[in-house]
Amino acid sequence: MTDTVYLNGEFLPLEEARIPVLDRGFIFGDGVYEVIPAYSRTPFRMAEHLRRLQHSLDGIRLANPLSDADWTKLMNELIAKNEGEDQSIYLQVTRGVAKRDHAFPKDIKQTVFMMSSPLTTPPQAQVDNGVSAITASDFRWLKCDVKSVSLLGNCLLRQLAVDAGAVETILFRDGKLTEASASNVFVVKNGVLLAPPKNNLVLPGITYDVVLEIAHAREFEVEVREISEAETRAADEIWVTSSTKEVLAVTTLDGKPVGDGAPGMLFKRMHALYQDFKRDVMRRKPA
Repeated sequence: MTDTVYLNGEFLPLEEARIPVLDRGFIFGDGVYEVIPAYSRTPFRMAEHLRRLQHSLDGIRLANPLSDADWTKLMNELIAKNEGEDQSIYLQVTRGVAKRDHAFPKDIKQTVFMMSSPLTTPPQAQVDNGVSAITASDFRWLKCDVKSVSLLGNCLLRQLAVDAGAVETILFRDGKLTEASASNVFVVKNGVLLAPPKNNLVLPGITYDVVLEIAHAREFEVEVREISEAETRAADEIWVTSSTKEVLAVTTLDGKPVGDGAPGMLFKRMHALYQDFKRDVMRRKPA
């Protein structure tokens, strides 16, 4: 089955999709994106993702080209046209095509693109043994809550992890934990789950929200607050979360063990609860 994508009002095979070279997304990275997981062919928390998309569009002063109902309809059509019960839907909106100039052009039409990829989950060995991470200074811009398609900073930081044979790069700015190159980060110390607050320095992850909801529902002791680099390095447990990583334990940080160097008890409990949530909530068909 050929991969089917959506581009500017049309569903077509991926290999036939084309954009002009003067698209501002190509020239300037002038656009935003969302990634929405679909479990059992049902998009998860569509309303929350569309709110985050609107926040990103507002952040770059770009009008939303579609209504929430239209986004939902098109996404369901795209899922139906592609293989796989579990899919990862990528959508992107750029400012459109115009002669190259830094200032925003007037009266041009946005470019809208969507594609589907298989939604993969971490291999069992990573769940059982944990993963390694390195650290770096967070040198990205000050609007990290905007899902800009200009992800060069994240790519450079992610490549540092690849070069080091690690899974993630955990970031610090001015001595405080922000997030990782493609994940949110949680810290456990003395049985307390710590989470950095949502602000302009982190992407408000949907999986981050789910983990906190589960933690509160199951009466974990939780603190959402600034976390220092020293606290992070002295943590009993460190987790990274995203729709593809789900919840993973970081057991080695910059070559040193986190806690006793194995996934901790709180992680094991959260991972099991997350799998229950995925089965009972994420895969539940809407009424």
